[in-house]
Amino acid sequence: MYAETQHTPGRAPARRAIRKATVVIAVLALLLLATAGCAPGNERWASVDNKANFWAGLWHGLIVVVAFVVSLFTDTVGIYESNNVGWGYNLGFLLGASAALGGGIKASHRRKRKVVVRGPDPELLARRVERGVREGLRRAFADRAETFTDDEWTELGRRIEERLGEELRDLDKEA
Repeated sequence: MYAETQHTPGRAPARRAIRKATVVIAVLALLLLATAGCAPGNERWASVDNKANFWAGLWHGLIVVVAFVVSLFTDTVGIYESNNVGWGYNLGFLLGASAALGGGIKASHRRKRKVVVRGPDPELLARRVERGVREGLRRAFADRAETFTDDEWTELGRRIEERLGEELRDLDKEA
């Protein structure tokens, strides 16, 4: 009755990702073109009578990153308009640039998280060291293992434990 369609897994998400990337690139290109038209250095501000004011400074501060990228490829766009009204433009530019670059009031009130570095669990570390020492001793004394009595093995273990304790205390004093 109905023909079954073959569905290839993984192709639909890949197509969606390509479409999404294309839309993002197109929006960024439009944003770049839109902001470059009113960026500092534009002929709009070339007239002595038409000076950039507070609102132009605010806008130029907001698009400072885009203007910088564009200024890398052309000499007609800058990141700051030199033909301005003075402190009003400078204030607007400062406010816009701080908003665009992530500065502002909230940035100074962020809580700083303490980074706590924890070492390995001492019990786990002790078990690993003990296991490693036992295996090392068994390999080292493989040919004479049968000749050692249980008391001799216990005494050897006590001496090693004592020596390791001294080494660990020395490490604690150094740190």
